[in-house]
Amino acid sequence: MMVANATGCSSIYGGNLPTTPYSQRADGRGPSWSNSLFEDNAEYGLGMRQSANKLGMQAAELLTLAAEEGLVSQELADSLLDANQKNQDEIEAQRARVEELKAALAGNNSVTASRLLPVADYLVKKSVWIFGGDGWAYDIGYGGLDHVLASGENVNVMVLDTEVYSNTGGQMSKSTPRAAVAQFAAGGKKMPKKDMGMIFSTYGNVYVAKVSLGANPQQLVKAINEAEAYDGPSLIIAYSHCINHGLNLAKGLDQQKLAVACGHWPLYRYNPVLEDEGKNPLTIDSKEPTIKFADYALNENRYRMLKMANPEHCDALMEASQKDVDKSWKFLQSRFKALED
Repeated sequence: MMVANATGCSSIYGGNLPTTPYSQRADGRGPSWSNSLFEDNAEYGLGMRQSANKLGMQAAELLTLAAEEGLVSQELADSLLDANQKNQDEIEAQRARVEELKAALAGNNSVTASRLLPVADYLVKKSVWIFGGDGWAYDIGYGGLDHVLASGENVNVMVLDTEVYSNTGGQMSKSTPRAAVAQFAAGGKKMPKKDMGMIFSTYGNVYVAKVSLGANPQQLVKAINEAEAYDGPSLIIAYSHCINHGLNLAKGLDQQKLAVACGHWPLYRYNPVLEDEGKNPLTIDSKEPTIKFADYALNENRYRMLKMANPEHCDALMEASQKDVDKSWKFLQSRFKALED
């Protein structure tokens, strides 16, 4: 696993030693993690993907040459080149074959062996993940993200959506919902939240999922597995409660459930593989809204402070927000029906 992490909260808790969420196995293997900048993280991750692809191609060419020169058996070369690597057991089997290859080449001073040994590990499948927040994905890095997802390359993007620039101090982003108070939106944001998931689902070749750990952890795990299995670009947008929301974070997972229940955060998966099989690529994983948007929103200070400062204006924005939710749900249903035909 290779991780490109945009600067932000996820890079702070992802790369802040001595504690890190990433670990290595007993054999020393584990994720490789790196952080470039804020604005170019998608491109940085794409570079990781293309580099791994190129080195894998180079290793395959050199392995073929090594077999022709009699440095390794044709049987070993074929097993390495033709290996399935769709699950962990198959990947571990490929790693064992790579170790066998290294042992066969050890001590060999030929040009082919000296070139093949440093890139032999690239015969094992590399999974590239691009992590970042909504400030990066929806705003500053959106152009790069669009370019990367449209490229068709096999990269996986995980957006931790706090609906605000969290690490920089709580500024409004295009992910910020209508009526929420943030820096640059002291009177409540007037425009609705950008629906990035639906935007990228129209590309047709991008796996897209909208998930919530608090509301449906099984759907989240399913989305991650499907994104990893999909041979193409994938985008997972994950609801992430934040201190800037102004709520007791011990109740964050419960608040995520309310976000889904009111329709503000519908759960779905768009899988292009299903369309290739003649099935509807869009799966809606959440039920029709059962509560009002205000029942969810007014648990948080980012909405409640506007209610205290300007009740009339807050009520107007809440009414508009409810219409946003209603339209979004109707659009999701209409999209499902259109893809069903």
